[in-house]
Amino acid sequence: MKRIGVMSDSHGRVPKQVYEFFKDTDIILHCGDIGSDEVLEELRLFKPTIAVWGNCDNRYELNDVKEFQIFTLENLRLMMTHIGGYPKHYNPSLIKRFRDEKPDIFLCGHSHILRVMYDRDFDFLLINPGACGKMGIHNKCTLVRLALDKGKAKDLEVMDFSKY
Repeated sequence: MKRIGVMSDSHGRVPKQVYEFFKDTDIILHCGDIGSDEVLEELRLFKPTIAVWGNCDNRYELNDVKEFQIFTLENLRLMMTHIGGYPKHYNPSLIKRFRDEKPDIFLCGHSHILRVMYDRDFDFLLINPGACGKMGIHNKCTLVRLALDKGKAKDLEVMDFSKY
């Protein structure tokens, strides 16, 4: 079993709530708009971290960060990018990737809106953890935590806190 912490849109800061909520996780997944290489290094010193760059990131400054990450954990195929969308409103460039890669879980950020839902058309769980930084339209910061165990996602929890 792997405990996963999912975050996005930190925009240059790691809120203290990340350390509290993710303390018992095995890995952090950051869905983009990290803010700086220093933020990424801070996360990596805390937990192993897989990240994608976002539209506000300088992708050349971030070490080992790509636009897409596709990987397997606990017999589940995960696909992660920053600008994803949601069912019936996906970024058009993703449709072929969904068909080719067949993810079990699709993770994205960008909207600053927490969204967790099952997509019947593509047969995957969509997770957008919302935003944990101060920049943006959101009033509440959000983080997601879940467990992956033998091909199943379970025990999904959300933490919300004021961005101020």
